[in-house]
Amino acid sequence: MSALRLALPSKGWEDDTLRFLGQCGLRVDRSNPRQYRARMRGLPSGPAEVVFQRATDIFDEVNAGSVDLGITGYDIVAEHRSEEDNVLVVHGELGFRRCALVVAVPEGWVDVTSVSDLAEVAVELRSSGRELRVATKYANLARQFLYDRGITYFTLVEVTGAIEAAPALETADIICDITSSGVTLRENRLKPVAGGVVVESQACLIGNRRELQSDPERLETTRGLLELMEAYLRSRQQVSITANIPGLSAEDVARRVLAAGGAVGLRGPTIARVFPKEVSDQEWFALTVVIGEDVLLPTVEALRRAGAGEVSATQVRYVFEHRSWTFEALKRQLQGGVASAESGAREKTTA
Repeated sequence: MSALRLALPSKGWEDDTLRFLGQCGLRVDRSNPRQYRARMRGLPSGPAEVVFQRATDIFDEVNAGSVDLGITGYDIVAEHRSEEDNVLVVHGELGFRRCALVVAVPEGWVDVTSVSDLAEVAVELRSSGRELRVATKYANLARQFLYDRGITYFTLVEVTGAIEAAPALETADIICDITSSGVTLRENRLKPVAGGVVVESQACLIGNRRELQSDPERLETTRGLLELMEAYLRSRQQVSITANIPGLSAEDVARRVLAAGGAVGLRGPTIARVFPKEVSDQEWFALTVVIGEDVLLPTVEALRRAGAGEVSATQVRYVFEHRSWTFEALKRQLQGGVASAESGAREKTTA
């Protein structure tokens, strides 16, 4: 059986990526932390081959077919994608390394607060004999974003160092760059403009269309990988509650609990008889329900109203549905369907 080949990002991304995979039950074994090759365990089909690359290079590695799958930033994928490439977005929302590509201007431009204001600046600069200079490493995304908003008088400036410093050094007027917290922008006296988010980004899983189509075994291994990722992502905001409640029967307890509200769960409560270690004049039943963390306290209060004694809550590790929705979306992509893995992930990531 041919092993699945997976590219993982290094240099700043590595810790976050390995932590995510570990939480999904996938362990990357690397005897030497300086090695660029490793094996990933936890898949039912056996270990996958892992190669560490810079996040910016992983798109090209996947496109060339050197690896079957890769984890990188969606901003990188959006910048490099074309109709001719072989790259598919298999899962667009892995939930870490969140950021956004934004347009930012100097804080001193007090009258410029939106993209429409920026369009006026571009026209004014053009009338004075020059064009708006935009420093960015995302030439394709920045160019299309500005064109789509009617800004045609501009020049993209290639910057080798820190993009945020370009306006202060007078090598550019504004920037189009990645930000997560906005601290770096503020430290360089820059501000994002309203309507200036070019693309929102986070870690995503991409794959090579040709390689996945040609090897059913590696495609099936990809399904196992997606099952674990989905189940972990779906479980992050879920809590399993167990409560002991006295009652005449399981049906009696169910009626009281449902009437109290707040404890419906994913499908409804599971109720089973408790066999006490000591003689009791009451029948006791154990109720188990999976709920969202955001309704934990209201659910506990509802169970108390229904007569619950002890209530315990534990974090859910995985929540599996009856199929992997991102894998179903991947199959539609491989078959030439219009559905995308991005939309499949957004529909089904949260239970």
